[in-house]
Amino acid sequence: MHFDVIVIGAGHAGVEAAYAAARMGCHVGLCSLSRETVAHMPCNPAIGGTAKGHLVREIDALGGLMGLAIDATGIQFKLLNRSRGPAVWSPRAQADKREYGRWVTAALEQEANITWLLGRAGRLLTSGGRIAGLAMEEGDAHSAPAIVVTTGTFLNGLIHVGPEQRPAGRHGEPPSRDLAESIRSFGFEMGRLKTGTPPRLDRDSIDFDRFVARGDFVKEDGDAVPMPFSFSTTRPLRNRVSCWLLHTNDRVRDLVRGAIHQSPLFNGQIQGIGPRYCPSLEDKIMRFPDRERHQLYLEPEGIDVHEIYLNGFSMSLPREVQAALVRALPGLEDARMLRPGYAVEYDFVQSTELSSTLEAHRVGGLFFAGQINGTSGYEEAAAQGIVAGINAARVVRGESAFVLRRDQAYIGVLVDDLVTRGCLEPYRMFTSRAEHRLLLRIDNADLRLTPFGRELGLISDERWDRFSSRRDRFDRNAARLRCTQMRTASGSRAAADVLRQPGVRLCDLVERGEVSLDIAADCRHLDLASVETAIKYEGYLKQEASRVARASRQERKRIPAGFPFTRVPGLSREAIQRLSQVRPETLGQASRIPGITPAAVAVLGAFLGRLSPEPAAEGAMPDPLRP
Repeated sequence: MHFDVIVIGAGHAGVEAAYAAARMGCHVGLCSLSRETVAHMPCNPAIGGTAKGHLVREIDALGGLMGLAIDATGIQFKLLNRSRGPAVWSPRAQADKREYGRWVTAALEQEANITWLLGRAGRLLTSGGRIAGLAMEEGDAHSAPAIVVTTGTFLNGLIHVGPEQRPAGRHGEPPSRDLAESIRSFGFEMGRLKTGTPPRLDRDSIDFDRFVARGDFVKEDGDAVPMPFSFSTTRPLRNRVSCWLLHTNDRVRDLVRGAIHQSPLFNGQIQGIGPRYCPSLEDKIMRFPDRERHQLYLEPEGIDVHEIYLNGFSMSLPREVQAALVRALPGLEDARMLRPGYAVEYDFVQSTELSSTLEAHRVGGLFFAGQINGTSGYEEAAAQGIVAGINAARVVRGESAFVLRRDQAYIGVLVDDLVTRGCLEPYRMFTSRAEHRLLLRIDNADLRLTPFGRELGLISDERWDRFSSRRDRFDRNAARLRCTQMRTASGSRAAADVLRQPGVRLCDLVERGEVSLDIAADCRHLDLASVETAIKYEGYLKQEASRVARASRQERKRIPAGFPFTRVPGLSREAIQRLSQVRPETLGQASRIPGITPAAVAVLGAFLGRLSPEPAAEGAMPDPLRP
């Protein structure tokens, strides 16, 4: 068959890529081993968290699936970092993992432009240095001018449980070997990474009420008024489960130390590099010997699912050691382990092999997204998926690239970090990675990105009308606050000045009738949050905008595709090597490459200045939909 775009893999990156390309009018072939594992959650059945929640909001603002999916299937919702400033507020939700996958599958099946290709992807077909199609392991071949590879941990995947090893991409599923060799044959710089999961416990073997009463567990419930992830969700969300906090003890520590020689992580059996910010239990015990205990969570994997996810207890020790460790935890003396935790090693493509559209430098029309690029997390994968899917569709249609800048979105920060700096370990998004995070809040993701989603063809008329009303209300409310005068003990004062005082909340002023605003009942949390932040932090926001404008000159200066850095006099050999490897698209991106000094950037900028004049519009920034 012939397709416009083929997407290999139907995990969180793959479904966003396929959905975006299909909504943009492309005929998409979605290659998956089974419909039963679409948007599967092999690790923690949760969406969002610090910075990750920002990514989900942005995916939704562009017209993606993840926000809608978790709102429809979430079973506990929380807003994290409430005690801190609005720049770092992040939603998080536990999901019913089975329902989540079913919801996403149903959404994909409703898209007429998506055709399922059930089977194993085998070999990438090329012609003249560009993608031409995909050969399946079963023998069928399909043609396409663009392919998005989203294979997660499946490329030469190898699972470890103590001394046991078995080829697998994740629990119960075979690895992808032919495709791994096909990708490697193009000469991509590749490496080996590692991730893992904890044991799963039988919910019926744990008496939660008894252990909460005796103090072994601390019950943790969701927010009284849950905040949705999607800007389209208007129905109230409902918390349906509780989670439980507990801690490791001396017995756990002693068991790990006594069995550390059996850990594949410490005996040399595993060669891949694991995530620094999500360490295994072995890492925690051995690398932080002074810590008396470590925090764990018991998290249900669904309403009708008997598995309990033991968050923070990831490991690859032998089965019998894992069972003993579970029983050593306070309150879990009688718990039954349904299956052990494991570590999985897999191949990844060094992300400096890609442009900022996530298209490969070496093969035109070939895109990579998700864990194959060295990232960790469902949200990071989904964010890359929507970027790759959009750009694959635009390549097929002969349209300009879609690239978000670092000051426009966390998605822009994610992609720029990957293609500029590469990965030495699994990449995870944090708010600290975003230098413009005050501009990139969860409350204004729609104001920042939905116009781009509309231009791309991902936002329906109904949703656009709703967004337009919301944007108009924001403008009216901000203007009204700036001109409204309030009576205070010290006399008449501008409402905006009153709002900037410590401890003053806009919702209180509205509820007491001291200010009158246009607030939509089904959009109250957004209307209040966005206008309050715009007024309360107005000075800081102006300073941030000024910093963005000052940095715009380097970001505007384009570096021609295929530019020969060896021609630039004054660049060191190391600088030439790094620039030639990463192939930066702008002078700003070049300045962020590790090892590139300010002096090298100045030399390169001067040389580029002689080749082409500065853009006429001083202070203007390049549009994400750029030529």
